[in-house]
Amino acid sequence: MAPPHPRRPIAKDRFAALFPTLKVQTYQDPTSRGPGSHTIRTIAWNPTGHLIATGSADRTLRIWNPEKPQVKNSTELRGHTGGVERVAWNPTKEAELASVSSDGTCRFWDVRSKTCTATVQLGGEGLTIAWAADGSVVMVGRKDDTLIPITIHPAPTAQPSHAPALQTNQCTFNHTSPPTHLLLTRGDGSVTISSYPTLQTLHTLHAHTSSCLSLALSPTSRYLAIGGSDALISLYDTTDWVCKRTLTNLTGAVKSVGFSFDGSFVVGGSDEGNVLEVAHTESGEYVGKVDIGASGGCGVVAWHPGRYWIAWAGEGGGLKILGAAGGQL
Repeated sequence: MAPPHPRRPIAKDRFAALFPTLKVQTYQDPTSRGPGSHTIRTIAWNPTGHLIATGSADRTLRIWNPEKPQVKNSTELRGHTGGVERVAWNPTKEAELASVSSDGTCRFWDVRSKTCTATVQLGGEGLTIAWAADGSVVMVGRKDDTLIPITIHPAPTAQPSHAPALQTNQCTFNHTSPPTHLLLTRGDGSVTISSYPTLQTLHTLHAHTSSCLSLALSPTSRYLAIGGSDALISLYDTTDWVCKRTLTNLTGAVKSVGFSFDGSFVVGGSDEGNVLEVAHTESGEYVGKVDIGASGGCGVVAWHPGRYWIAWAGEGGGLKILGAAGGQL
């Protein structure tokens, strides 16, 4: 796999000056049948940033080329019989994708051949997915909060499940190879850091006053961002697990959160509001703003793995990528 070619990180002030020059490209799926029928629930960049996947409530799983917005240059992957809840790329393979669905399956895809290479039965509706940095294991969460590890080699195989006592909305592995920790958001406003593969709780962060919905570990592993239903993003230092700052400019529950490729900037997505705001990780200062219009917010956001591009999707608005249409940043 060819490595991504990141732009050189830039300072906060220069980022703030150049961010307004970025232009938005829209990618419209022709399968949309009207407002609400094609709500995109999940987006994810592949490791090189040459492709981006979207999964929708109407079972549509599509792979887009960000450089070519016409749908004829995209690929639709067919097989799920329920809404696609979450997608994740293998961090070590640019063309291998996994998707979980309310149809009770986790499917693995080769996007070059457009084929489903494996289907794993989950025993319940799928909700979340996280792929370990070394590509060795996928962690899938069901809507009943059961966690199912799926080992990848020699073929995707479900391992014994775990049933946490609390509601689990999202999870992510640490960045080591092989993974040693799994971080999970909880319905009581906490985040647990568990050992992997035992899932024994090592630390509990009492991060929010209401349910924690999303989390992201920065590429440098220095910070953990946690999004809550209280419309806040808390930023924790992973050295001592202390909350360093809280971002307060969001409107509505923070359903997704992510860092730029260098970890310098953070953004959150919510189904409410009409502005997407970017904050500087170290200072908490807001350094960029995008008017997303009256499309019902943007519940899912994702940074490009090597550029300061941001992809998002909202109710009825299709996929949009800030930076794909040009700009100086």
